[in-house]
Amino acid sequence: MLVLQLLPVSLSLLVLGAHFYRTGNLLLVAPLPILLALLFVRKPWAARILQGALLIGAVEWVRTLVILADYRAGVGLPYVRLVVILAAVALVCLLSSLVFRSRRVRRWYRIGQPSAADGQAERGPAES
Repeated sequence: MLVLQLLPVSLSLLVLGAHFYRTGNLLLVAPLPILLALLFVRKPWAARILQGALLIGAVEWVRTLVILADYRAGVGLPYVRLVVILAAVALVCLLSSLVFRSRRVRRWYRIGQPSAADGQAERGPAES
């Protein structure tokens, strides 16, 4: 079912939005409703934007993991649980980008399918 396949994508985006909101970075919170709306745009470019956002999100989670673990280790606080949790969140965000490789999701976003404009360009005006 398509909704279940796209659920990790939407949850990853929502958690990323909560992370940016918590850090006070409202400039990065603002595009998240637009990204969530792109889940309903049945175009290949929408899927690629979502994939890119998820990959950037995974990098942000790793960056946050390094900063927080370094701080906690530096002041002598336990940090292993933090590393495990943030690494899992980063992994889920990264794996969510792979959802767009499934057949059903590729069909939904029309990835790899020729558009009507492509068909016109290939045939030319004389064959129409």
